[in-house]
Amino acid sequence: MHVGVCRVLFRLPEGNSLKGKRQFLRSLTQRVKNRYNVAIAEVGDNDSWQLVAVGFACVSNDPRHANEMLSKVVAYVESIGDDAELLDYEIELEHFF
Repeated sequence: MHVGVCRVLFRLPEGNSLKGKRQFLRSLTQRVKNRYNVAIAEVGDNDSWQLVAVGFACVSNDPRHANEMLSKVVAYVESIGDDAELLDYEIELEHFF
């Protein structure tokens, strides 16, 4: 079993409230869930209005598939924009069992 995890850091230049940040997160979560079968959660910068750290995870029997899936998710979230700038991302793959 292979688990792929990805952490993506966004900057919201127009972010001036936690309400706006939550709206961005809800929209991003729904769009990604509708398109890809991955788990999603906010994983950091909870109190910052302009920074959003989001984690994505997937499980696969092939590490290449997990890496490909997460790479597609990163490309997708970068393409949809939503007035957010993708600052950084990292993908890690782990083997279990």
